[in-house]
Amino acid sequence: MEIEAKRWGFRGKQELNAASATTVRGYLNQIIARINKDNSSSVIRLGHGDPSHFPSFKTTPAAEDAIVDALRSAKHNCYAPSAGVLPARRAIADYLNRDLPCKLSPDDVYLTSGCTQAIEVAINVLSRPGANILLPRPGFPYYESYSAYNHLEVRHYDLLPEKGWEVDLDAVETIADENTVALVIINPGNPCGNVFSYEQLHKVAETARKLGILVISDEAYDNLAFGSTRYVPMRVLGSTVPVLTLGSISKRWIVPGWRLGWIVTSDPNGILKKSGVIDSIAEFLNLSSDPATFIQAAIPQIMKNTKEDFFSKIISTLRECADICYNRIEEIPSLTCPKKPEGSMFVMVKLNLSMLEDINDDMDFCLKLAEEESVIVLPGRAVDLKNWLRVTFAIEPSLLQEGLARVKAFCQRHAKKQ
Repeated sequence: MEIEAKRWGFRGKQELNAASATTVRGYLNQIIARINKDNSSSVIRLGHGDPSHFPSFKTTPAAEDAIVDALRSAKHNCYAPSAGVLPARRAIADYLNRDLPCKLSPDDVYLTSGCTQAIEVAINVLSRPGANILLPRPGFPYYESYSAYNHLEVRHYDLLPEKGWEVDLDAVETIADENTVALVIINPGNPCGNVFSYEQLHKVAETARKLGILVISDEAYDNLAFGSTRYVPMRVLGSTVPVLTLGSISKRWIVPGWRLGWIVTSDPNGILKKSGVIDSIAEFLNLSSDPATFIQAAIPQIMKNTKEDFFSKIISTLRECADICYNRIEEIPSLTCPKKPEGSMFVMVKLNLSMLEDINDDMDFCLKLAEEESVIVLPGRAVDLKNWLRVTFAIEPSLLQEGLARVKAFCQRHAKKQ
């Protein structure tokens, strides 16, 4: 029966359309849609950070066993406390306490559904009318999406490719004002593949302290460092400036689908408590969904039983893949990689459009690459750096070799005639 036409009192939320379009998934969906289905070549995905499909990046059996044990115990079919179950929070605090001058307690740890929800919590807690937040360019687009959705003004500071993607601290001081609430850093770097030195982090902390803002340290790629720069977590500087650390088991344990992350407060001076940030985190988590209780319950066993050789193997594979990626890109005249990656799973590559025919910009490059070669790469505009590319090297080494060979063939085919 046809419903009589009338004016309905509901409609979709336009803000969600705008926020979703600027996510990594939003861009990748557009590019994947351009794959030529008549092309017999297999699709090679160099655009996302989920290597769990590949044999070289399987998680440890210790993690799988912990999940099975927690599930079969029948003790964890219940709701969890909003901050997370205490044994998991204690295990994460112990895991993060290595080399910390001021030790964390379980009360400093709040569990989230992956690092993405941790971003959502942090942005929601800090947003207020007229406030602004300082984000890196290039960066991780979910910060922009959540900020836009919460009407939190975004101001960008640059990461400097000619200086190994260091923070432009002069720009930070220029763009900050009395309404600035926080500065975000991502270490190890997504999308740049850089690892900040202790000296750089100390300067960031001193600058944030001077400005009276906290630091949100996105450490989703915690300890995935394989270059000459030693990985140092921002929380070691918690006595200098309040730090919110965002992390998860997704990348280090190669289990992004398990959706277990955290927010950790590093603030021995109690500034976050006095300002109400701690209470706001707890109150927001009262309103949101939790990670699955049996996943939380498995965390102590996962962290206790994972052997160091598992982590060493992952680091060794990432180093091998980073070498392959950097060396192959160096062979392509129209692409430039300003710094060999030292961490995470990505590298930023600059497009030299003057050397390419019929390629208008980074999005055009990625769409045509998908159509002609069935290779997926993320356009730099997705991470706020137009006419660059973000390339994922965390895939099977043989597939990485093949994918980059196709990229080279594509660039040769579109090279301007001399």
